[in-house]
Amino acid sequence: MTDGASNDAFVEFERVQKSYDGETLVVKDLNLSMPKGEFLTMLGPSGSGKTTCLMMLAGFETATHGDIRLGGISINNIPPHKRGIGMVFQNYALFPHMTIAENLAFPLEVRKLGKAEREEKVKRALDMVEMGDFGGRRPAQLSGGQQQRVALARALVFEPELVLMDEPLGALDKQLREKMQFEITYLAHQLGITTVYVTHDQTEALTMSDRVAVFDDGRIQQLAPPDKLYETPENSFVAQFIGENNTLEGVVKEIKGNTCVIELDGGEVIDAVPVNVSKVGERTRVSIRPERVEYNRDRLHEDAHTLKAEVLEFIYMGDIFRTRLRVAGNDEFVIKTRNAPDQVRLKRGQQIEIGWLAEDCRALDA
Repeated sequence: MTDGASNDAFVEFERVQKSYDGETLVVKDLNLSMPKGEFLTMLGPSGSGKTTCLMMLAGFETATHGDIRLGGISINNIPPHKRGIGMVFQNYALFPHMTIAENLAFPLEVRKLGKAEREEKVKRALDMVEMGDFGGRRPAQLSGGQQQRVALARALVFEPELVLMDEPLGALDKQLREKMQFEITYLAHQLGITTVYVTHDQTEALTMSDRVAVFDDGRIQQLAPPDKLYETPENSFVAQFIGENNTLEGVVKEIKGNTCVIELDGGEVIDAVPVNVSKVGERTRVSIRPERVEYNRDRLHEDAHTLKAEVLEFIYMGDIFRTRLRVAGNDEFVIKTRNAPDQVRLKRGQQIEIGWLAEDCRALDA
C-alpha cells in the first residue's frame, strides 16, 4: 500500500481529479506531497478547487480519479470518522446544547476513551488555547474569538496527526484574526501537527505557512515558501494574486542569460529576468513589486534603466506612503516607501524618474 509514496511524505495526492457532473473537472490532475509537521496553506480565489481538495482529504468528498494517501496508506475508501483527522470550520460547528467541556469530550467518547482520560485531555486542550476557565459555559455565552479557540481545541483534543482548517478565521474582526493567526501557527509548530489550511486571504497565507499552494482553475499554479512565492512568482496569475503588483506590457527584444530586454508598448526599454518567456518577439507582462521601485537615484545601479513618471495620488498609510503614478501609459502604477524621517512626500502632478534592479523585475506570460 506504500507503492509510489515518497520516503518523507505524510500527506499525498497522486493524480487526483474531481468532477461533480462527470464532465467538468474542478480539480485537475493534482499531485502534492507534504512531510510531517508542515503547515501548508491552499490559497486561491473562489471556485479554484482548494476547498474541494480539503474535503477530499477529510473524506467528505470522494476523488473521481487518483489516490490520496496518509502515512503511505490509501484513504480513498476510509470513512471520515476513521481517518483520525481534526477539522476546524469557519462556522465553528459547536453543539449549542452542550457545554464547552462536553463539546470537547464528544470526539473522545466516539473513540471510546474512559471518563478520567477524557477529562484529562479536555482540560489539557482547553488550557492549550487559554480557555481553561470556560469549560462549564455554552457556545452562545462566548465571543466569536472564544468560540474559534474552542473549535481549535476540539480539533486537537484527540491528538490527531493531521488537522484541516477551512477558512477558520473568516468571521473574526481584523485585529482578532491577526492575533489568532499567530496563535494557530505557534500551536501547530509547538505540537508538531501537520496542518492543511484553506483561505483566500493572501496575507494570512504568507503569515502562517511553511509553504503555500496557489490554486487557480483546479490546478496548483505554484507551490513554494511564502518569500519565494512573493518575490519569485512563476506566472502572471501568481504575481497578481499574491500581494500588490505592478505590470507593464511589452515585447521581448533580446535575451542574454539571466536578463532580457523588453520594449514596452509605449516605446520605453527596460531590463527584466526572463521567467516564462523564451524567444525574441514574444509578448510579455513584466511584474515589479511596489516596494522595489526607486525614485532616489543614489539607490539605483548606474546601469539601471529609468522611466519617467507622473505623480497622480499620494496616500499616507501610517507606516508607509503609497503613491500612485502614471508610468508608460499605466495609471495604476504604485510605489510604496517607508515612513522614515528623511522620506520625501511626493506631490500630485510632480514629474519624477523611477527605476529598479533588473533582478526585481520579472518577464512573465502575457
